[in-house]
Amino acid sequence: MGQPRTARDSEARDEPRQFVLDLPHRPAFGAEDYLVSAANRAAVALVDRWPDWPLASSLVVGPPGSGKTHLAHVWRLKSGAGVLAAADIDDAAVGMLRDARALVIEDIDSGIANEPMLFHLLNLAREHGYSLLLTSARPSGELQTSLPDLRSRLRALPMVAIEAPDETLLKAVLVKLFTDRQLMVEPHVIEHVALHMDRSMAAAGGIVAEIDRRALALQRRVTRSLAAEAMAALRAEAGR
Repeated sequence: MGQPRTARDSEARDEPRQFVLDLPHRPAFGAEDYLVSAANRAAVALVDRWPDWPLASSLVVGPPGSGKTHLAHVWRLKSGAGVLAAADIDDAAVGMLRDARALVIEDIDSGIANEPMLFHLLNLAREHGYSLLLTSARPSGELQTSLPDLRSRLRALPMVAIEAPDETLLKAVLVKLFTDRQLMVEPHVIEHVALHMDRSMAAAGGIVAEIDRRALALQRRVTRSLAAEAMAALRAEAGR
């Protein structure tokens, strides 16, 4: 285990106030907490309701970086499901579903390798009481499939949406990410980052990593100016 990070804090005269948010959160599943807000509450309720689902299969929809994969991981740990990308579906998927009686199929909007096989999996789940959780960045009505029966089946699935993270959720995620890196950050810094960042979990992770890197390299504590420098650097890199 590394030494506590104290060098960057030597500039501070007073211990930074901890940023406290009145935000409910789930018990940890594995190493992470799944924070809950209005943006993802319906999807969390779907996971909590399992195995008492209205149909054998369900679809979670949300933009990139909204936390679909994390939520699918929570459900996987709860259900014992296997995990498979839609782009990798093949004959082995049948065995995965039968063995675990539950299966996550991620990113069906990014391409389905074997449409007849996905249709078969949906039928198997319905006939044998298995469970399928599908994820997509787009609603089922916007998905293009060459197999009409699959298109109809996907559109008939119960669907819940994860919205882009709201401000409350973003602040909570930032606090958690900084805490994971043993960084205490002033509330006004969290406010500044949340106000100026893209609204996605992926953006939050990238920003916190860059702030941490700069703070270590420059031996500076995390201030609003350091955070602004880090976000500007990330924007410049993305624009190249």
